[in-house]
Amino acid sequence: AGVYDPTKLCGVTTLDVIRANAFVAANQNLDPTEQNVTVIGGHAGITILPLLSQVSGANFTQDDLDALTHRVQFGGDEVVKAKAGAGSATLSMAYAGYLFTENVLRALRGEEGVVQCAFVESTLTEAPFFASPVKFGKGGVEEVLPFGEMSAYEKEWFDKMMPELKKQIQKGIDFVNQ
Repeated sequence: AGVYDPTKLCGVTTLDVIRANAFVAANQNLDPTEQNVTVIGGHAGITILPLLSQVSGANFTQDDLDALTHRVQFGGDEVVKAKAGAGSATLSMAYAGYLFTENVLRALRGEEGVVQCAFVESTLTEAPFFASPVKFGKGGVEEVLPFGEMSAYEKEWFDKMMPELKKQIQKGIDFVNQ
């Protein structure tokens, strides 16, 4: 309809961040409300990449990294299995929607420094859309922020995820342009 505005269109990836925060906290015996794991990429399977190397003070074994990365990527499947196929993570989705909306509203009211991960139009990678930390302000998306250094382990996952992410994005673009 000719109304696309990249400062207003955001994919809510807060659910991935909440899962990462909860799983990291459980693994490291920390308070999940004090965690803020950066989760980049997309919002489906291997396109979800938690940057566990950036978690301050955490000490992960290789087994921890493998298990946590997989759990964050496929946490939704875990819930569906637990409900025997009779539902999905509705409460955690509602909580994620609340947190994302509350932060956007704070920014729209003029609060400075509101940063949260979101899936937005981006030039950080070769993908036209990408989830990373985003600064929000009175006009919506103010700045797409860099996601920082990645470990060698995360770089491997990044290289695996990018072809799938670009394919998913193109599918969405094709759908919109029908």
